[in-house]
Amino acid sequence: MPTSVSIQTVAERTGLTPHAIRAWERRYGAIEPARSKGRHRMYSDSDVRRLALLARATRAGKSIGRIARLDDEELSAIVAETSHSTAQSLSGCLDGTHRLAEAAFFENALQAILALDTQSLDDTFQAAQVKLGDQGLLRRLITPLAREVGGRWRTGQLTAAQEHFFTAMSKVFLWNLTRQYQLDAHAPKIVVGTPAGQIHDLGAVIVAAAAANNGWRVSYVGASLPAFELAGAVQTVGARAIALSIVYPDDDPKLEIELSKLGRLLPENVHFYVGGRASSFYLPALKRCGARVLGSLEELDEELDTARRTSNRPSLP
Repeated sequence: MPTSVSIQTVAERTGLTPHAIRAWERRYGAIEPARSKGRHRMYSDSDVRRLALLARATRAGKSIGRIARLDDEELSAIVAETSHSTAQSLSGCLDGTHRLAEAAFFENALQAILALDTQSLDDTFQAAQVKLGDQGLLRRLITPLAREVGGRWRTGQLTAAQEHFFTAMSKVFLWNLTRQYQLDAHAPKIVVGTPAGQIHDLGAVIVAAAAANNGWRVSYVGASLPAFELAGAVQTVGARAIALSIVYPDDDPKLEIELSKLGRLLPENVHFYVGGRASSFYLPALKRCGARVLGSLEELDEELDTARRTSNRPSLP
């Protein structure tokens, strides 16, 4: 007779939360568990294997909505492909020691987030800073963690409390990091924040820390500010650049209007940068308002170096 297990056992075996398992069943039809006489969900071995495959695929960046109805053979192929690609990417970038260290930091941080363990997450950040340096901490731990945590939260694999915990802890650590930089009084100035309707601002805080590390004086103005407030902040501090993070939602028609307003309000000599997970969904509006869309902190550093040497915002084709 086939064995069946409870949702708690499935959670332990797959690393998914019970909330995520139920959400994937109800919203996406990923599985159809049997029911006990008491109407409790009971999962077969094949259910557990399928959920484990789905968990691995989503952690590699696949959307649960796109893969939930695939058969197990197709899921196995996706997992094998993503595992191979990840291994190739890592081996091409870093030596073995750094790869192992980064993987350990990443896993330790995730476990701390799941457990809401303040001390453990802070210790992990500090150890990563010592091993990887400030740039490495930002680029190879906190930024990938932000993507992972955001993805898991959107698919129900993390609770709102866990996502908020990570965001709050990261902000505190990054602001303490930023305050350590001794900047010249004549350093160029940049305003950093998020536009109206964008309430998730961890990406903006990461950008602020990266800009400070690059030698810029940062005025962080927070989340969800209208165009006239952002332009006013630029004018108040005499900023040479402004950087905005756009993460969620990715389909706000009001945001396109705000971006157009900001493009008109900014002086021509102010460099305008935009990044974040959802920025690509607003490309037409961003191009019209003269913003540079950046896909990484490395690109941000390159643009900031260029902005030091140029007085006008570069024109776009």
